[in-house]
Amino acid sequence: MARLKDKYLSEVVPALQQRFAYKNINEIPKLEKIIINMGLGDCKDNAKALETAVNELATISGQKPIVTKAKKSIANFKVRAGQNVGACVTLRGERMYEFTDKLVSIVLPRVRDFRGVSSKAFDGRGNYALGVKEQLIFPEIEYDKVDKIRGMEMIFVTSAKTDEEAKELLRLLGMPFQQA
Repeated sequence: MARLKDKYLSEVVPALQQRFAYKNINEIPKLEKIIINMGLGDCKDNAKALETAVNELATISGQKPIVTKAKKSIANFKVRAGQNVGACVTLRGERMYEFTDKLVSIVLPRVRDFRGVSSKAFDGRGNYALGVKEQLIFPEIEYDKVDKIRGMEMIFVTSAKTDEEAKELLRLLGMPFQQA
């Protein structure tokens, strides 16, 4: 079992049940999935750059990403419908807990001048969005083999009904929020 899942079951569930006074154990919020998205609009003409970006995302997540295509043509961005514009991975189960554990214990402390992640990135339904500016903060990525620095977004989808419950869940799982 993943280290973070074990921590969730032994420490986080009792703490959440005590804090929010849940009557049913199924009401307690849990992490459902993590969606990692990388926009690759600059790679729409360059197949080699797209392939390296997809390989980097696969290395980071431990799962093969799907290449997302443009739904509409947008003349101002020189994008036609059907062109490759991004890569996306959805993590669930063991891989989700492994990735979260790696993110909060290894990756985020490697960010320069890190003071915590923003606590204002909740969507009102208990989901949290986190963006990183470069993929180099992940230890799997070799600095010499990176052709271009790319950012990515990570969406933490929880079963929490409010942002307060989701924030407490993520805080107990180790997410370092900024002090308000």
